[in-house]
Amino acid sequence: MKKIFALFGIFLLTSCAELQTIASQFPQGVTDAEISSGLKQALQFGIDKEVTSLAKEDGFFSNELVRIGLPPELQKVDRTLRDIGLDALADEGLRVLNRAAEDAVSEAIPVFADAVTGITFADARNILMGGEDAATVYLSNRTEQELYSRFNPIISNSLDKVGATQVWKNIIEKYNAVPVTSNVNPDLPDYVTNEALDGVFLMIAKEEKEIRSSISARTTDLLRRVFAVQDR
Repeated sequence: MKKIFALFGIFLLTSCAELQTIASQFPQGVTDAEISSGLKQALQFGIDKEVTSLAKEDGFFSNELVRIGLPPELQKVDRTLRDIGLDALADEGLRVLNRAAEDAVSEAIPVFADAVTGITFADARNILMGGEDAATVYLSNRTEQELYSRFNPIISNSLDKVGATQVWKNIIEKYNAVPVTSNVNPDLPDYVTNEALDGVFLMIAKEEKEIRSSISARTTDLLRRVFAVQDR
């Protein structure tokens, strides 16, 4: 019986020590509510700054990090057009793809707002102590499918509205008229939708990384207090 009590005592001491180690990872005075609010604030800052910027005219086209280029199937079209002196036509083809993405991006803001609101205390601690893009990954996992369904019809309509369908018809016809070429017919709306989503999450991840790595990017007292936790 004494041996049983001794073993039980060792178990309790070990468990307490482990709990103290876990608890020591989080400074006293930073509550679950503050961590949750801080993560939500950081994500909201990223959404307000980066997504709003992408939704402006040339938000994609002028940003080298997210500018949408041609799908692999059409890259040879672009090269061929430029080789025969049709640079302006090739540039116009690129611009209309980016315009379509810019038209769709504002749809992301309410979807992101719902996802941010749904962050739990447990989610917040896991995100805070996760990788440099943990918050962005969380957001992506919970919104990407809905965002695709919202973006795709807008992008399809936008491609029609700005004349992309006719532009690309003209481009492909000229390309196909060049000797030793083969016909190409990519699904442009699907391609632009996926590129737009990648661009949105890339820019949010960029903002998240800056807040995590640079104290000067933590522009509120709440952000400074909360992200000091992950600095340790």
